[in-house]
Amino acid sequence: MEQKEIKNIVEAVLLAAEEPMNLKQLRAIFSDNEALSAQDISQALAGLQEDYAERGIELKEVASGFRIQTRPKVQTWVSRLWEEKPKKYSRALLETLALIAYRQPITRGEIEDVRGVSVSTNIIRTLMDREWIRVLGYRDVPGKPAMFGTTRQFLDYFNLKSLQDLPSLAEIKELEALEPELNFAPVSVAEADPGREQESDPDKPAEMPSGNEAGSE
Repeated sequence: MEQKEIKNIVEAVLLAAEEPMNLKQLRAIFSDNEALSAQDISQALAGLQEDYAERGIELKEVASGFRIQTRPKVQTWVSRLWEEKPKKYSRALLETLALIAYRQPITRGEIEDVRGVSVSTNIIRTLMDREWIRVLGYRDVPGKPAMFGTTRQFLDYFNLKSLQDLPSLAEIKELEALEPELNFAPVSVAEADPGREQESDPDKPAEMPSGNEAGSE
């Protein structure tokens, strides 16, 4: 099979796939008779990256594999396909997710110690429901509190290949600087923290930009 044909097949598969695909999954698309190597797939991916270099779409490698998506610089126009304006995150949800991402494994009590206010049960539930965080284990202290960490879905959703791709804390002086760095996709305040249960933080929700994904989530 010629490399051009392999590239066309890989491109079509990635466009049709609902989730990112890794090299093993892409190779499995081909039959044993076609006997493609991982190098053949890698060459096809490299070819697609080159093809998209000057286009509005890109081949992006995230934690789960590769996907084809729109480039961040065209998001302003792509977002006009949907009438709804970007909704808002509560600052409480944003702070909680950032603390889990940067300080994992971390317990709810430790998050509350840093923030100085109680963490709403609804925030933890929302982050769990979205599969952005998970329980990594339990702290060996009285009460055995759950320790939270981020997931592969978190990395995929925010266009990250690994946690090493997060901006360093030295680069982030204030919470506002974190927002464009992570480029969070919108979620309603009601969903994130209905009624702001147990939340005494006076900070108002901050409007967030749309995510970079091209509908794979």
